[in-house]
Amino acid sequence: MSTGVHAVTSSNFPQWNRDLLFRIMDNIHDVVLVIDTDTTIVYANEAYAKILGVPVEKVLGRRLDQIEPKAEAITLMRSGKSCHMGRDYLDSLGIDVIGSSFLLNDGQRIMGCVSIFKNISEVIELSRELEQTRGLADYLKEQLEQWEQLPLSFKEYVGQNSSLKETLVLAAKVAKTDSTVLIRGESGVGKEVLAKAVHNSSRRKDKPLIKVNCAAIPDNLIESELFGYEDGAFTGAKKGGKLGKFELAHSGTIFLDEIGDMSITMQAKLLRVLQEKEFERIGGTKTIKVDIRVIAATNRDLESMIQEGTFRRDLYYRLNIVPLNLVPLRERKDDIVALAKTFLNRFACEVGRELTLSSQVLRFFQEYDWPGNIREMQNVLEHASIVCSGTTIEMYHLPKQILHLNDDQLSAKNKSQTVKEIVAALEKELILSALAANKNNRTKAMKDLGFSRRVFYDKLHRYGIN
Repeated sequence: MSTGVHAVTSSNFPQWNRDLLFRIMDNIHDVVLVIDTDTTIVYANEAYAKILGVPVEKVLGRRLDQIEPKAEAITLMRSGKSCHMGRDYLDSLGIDVIGSSFLLNDGQRIMGCVSIFKNISEVIELSRELEQTRGLADYLKEQLEQWEQLPLSFKEYVGQNSSLKETLVLAAKVAKTDSTVLIRGESGVGKEVLAKAVHNSSRRKDKPLIKVNCAAIPDNLIESELFGYEDGAFTGAKKGGKLGKFELAHSGTIFLDEIGDMSITMQAKLLRVLQEKEFERIGGTKTIKVDIRVIAATNRDLESMIQEGTFRRDLYYRLNIVPLNLVPLRERKDDIVALAKTFLNRFACEVGRELTLSSQVLRFFQEYDWPGNIREMQNVLEHASIVCSGTTIEMYHLPKQILHLNDDQLSAKNKSQTVKEIVAALEKELILSALAANKNNRTKAMKDLGFSRRVFYDKLHRYGIN
């Protein structure tokens, strides 16, 4: 056989004018493979080597059922069907192919099978990548829509922090149910604000939201606060008795703040209410049933308290159905500017003038750890807005206690400095800020700083300020 035709002689394959046919098939861009009745490969065109990367000489004369036993051509011959079109996977090469196979017949006798196919592995991979990209785009779109479609009651939360977003999206979902919610986070992160948002987005929004601060009520009074009491239940009891917070919250929501501060005895009584939705007033015998939704909050490490025996494990599981975790402000540094502007706008309305933060204050806010979280920032800016007589809040307008740095608050780069050196550097910056704010008017600057003339000029000399 001339012209490099890739074929071998087979007793099962008729000797007719193959040369012309093979030349034609060698110019086909798809793989053409011919097998005889015992699956011996009798022909493969040039495209076989180009597309599959296997020299034709290595497969000619070999049995396909030993190379690729699940090949569609073999299945087709064994089934007796005349043809098949579709996608196949070649285990021997680890590639996806698509094409067609058809039987060769000589009257009633099957002589072999022809398969014509192309490698579509790259197409399959691109399709997978496209599908993944579309899936990721749909996911991101869903996340964006969830954030944008948060109920209005959640809009009080300012910021774009990813952890905050996740918590608010989950809170919006659980708000539609009656499930118990446990809000966790440090003091000042906004647990009560989130509790109100959940209630105001629930089906109970038109019903009462009753708050109980478990840490603020003495142990000997909290039971009567929660469950109420009957007339004459104890010395000093109000005549006619009193409704407890659970009764007041009937059909609405009860918010148990600082639940980790509740005594172990009261925890057992609370557990019964959560499980049975019923209780008795102090001094009473009548069982009172209530329909309430419970939202609890704590800044305590409940898991450690369980190990110590100061918090009931069964109550923990009853409360911790849907935990909502609010991260501290030091982990939301990307939201500090937005939060500060929000509070400034609020206080600007109260003082009747526009307020902005100086660059030094903004830098300080970003570096400060905010141990009191959002509540601390609000208080700091309220103080500054009152003290500031102009429109720009400078460092010396901030409360003095926030400027008293201690060793625990120093950054790693400042650890080598003494506290005295750090205070001196801060004091110098405060003086420069006051002078700049007052256009170098020293009398006004010393007044803003609260320094006497002698002390002020001593510091100018000490810090080399002209």
